[in-house]
Amino acid sequence: MLKPKVRIGMIGYKFMGKAHSHAYRDLPFYFDPEAEPVMQAIAGRDREGVETAANKMGWASFETDWRKLLERKDIDLIDIGAPNNMHVEIAIAAAEAGKHILCEKPLAMNVEEARRMRDAVKKAGVVHMICHNYRFVPAIRYAKQLIDQGKLGHIYHIRTNYLQDWIMDPAFPLVWRLRKEACGSGTHGDLMAHSIDLARYLVGEISEVSGMMETFIKQRPLGEMSGGLLAKTESDLMGTVDVDDAVAFMAKFENGAVGVFEATRFGKGNRNSNRFEINGSKGSIRWDVQQMNELELYLEEDPQGIQGFRKISCTETVHPYSEAYWPAGHIIGYEHTFINLAHELMRGVAHGESPSPNFDDGYRNQLVLQAVSDSAVLKKWVSISE
Repeated sequence: MLKPKVRIGMIGYKFMGKAHSHAYRDLPFYFDPEAEPVMQAIAGRDREGVETAANKMGWASFETDWRKLLERKDIDLIDIGAPNNMHVEIAIAAAEAGKHILCEKPLAMNVEEARRMRDAVKKAGVVHMICHNYRFVPAIRYAKQLIDQGKLGHIYHIRTNYLQDWIMDPAFPLVWRLRKEACGSGTHGDLMAHSIDLARYLVGEISEVSGMMETFIKQRPLGEMSGGLLAKTESDLMGTVDVDDAVAFMAKFENGAVGVFEATRFGKGNRNSNRFEINGSKGSIRWDVQQMNELELYLEEDPQGIQGFRKISCTETVHPYSEAYWPAGHIIGYEHTFINLAHELMRGVAHGESPSPNFDDGYRNQLVLQAVSDSAVLKKWVSISE
């Protein structure tokens, strides 16, 4: 039987646009996907920029207005890589147009927007997914298997930290990621959203939080992103930073586990350090994205004298997704997390199912993000509730 073709219209073409484009392009090289991604069109406001990106990344056409993608009958799926403040409008319009949707994280600017987006995709009956790519690291998937098999026993603790340092220079400009009107929150929605999603995936639902947030540099020169996490100053004028530079919170889980979470863009020397440790009654696991192919595992059942954390290279054929790539010990990288995600997305479209993490997960993540923000203002514990 011929595989269904999924004709993609992508909005945004810089950091995440590059990652998503690479995933669609290389997916059939590594996997035998149940549906074939077709890079039909890319949209961006700057004509020269989007045309250059389309030619370089392999898109068949381009638009300078994202609404044109929704009008086109040759588009089946909308990939949203635009700034956070555009997610809700694009996603609801795409759902109403009958398009399947992949949306970058965080899902929305706030809980109300996330609820509207979730309700829209469910009403339209379209396939929906949110791009928490770290769920698709083979070591993370294997950690999930170990936890579900009871290898760690009853889970007591998770502690996470996500540290970057790319905005520590006071001369770094006031880009969209530092303006509340465009992003909703700073480090919290950008980095902590990943940690919250992984915690929910591996440990369970969070029931209560107590948080704090801080902005260290409150005035910056005006400017904008120029690619990746690079930026250029466009004016001598200064603007106010109205989002968080750092956030930390404690959490209680519905299953009785407790968590400690930290995220900052002021962790000098940490370019992109996403780490966690989970402790259970029978063992523990550790993971660090900068050694993303390795999972550290401690099991109490090991004989005394040889107990200790072992490093597992999650590149064997028994590890999730690894069989699609290279022989054991031949590591994969950051970009492959998006390929694995695209593989699940195409499977979802082929079967008419929304793979996790989807808009339900995005909504639940938003509830936690909001509760932490509320707690930081109220200076007390806040329950997670709708």
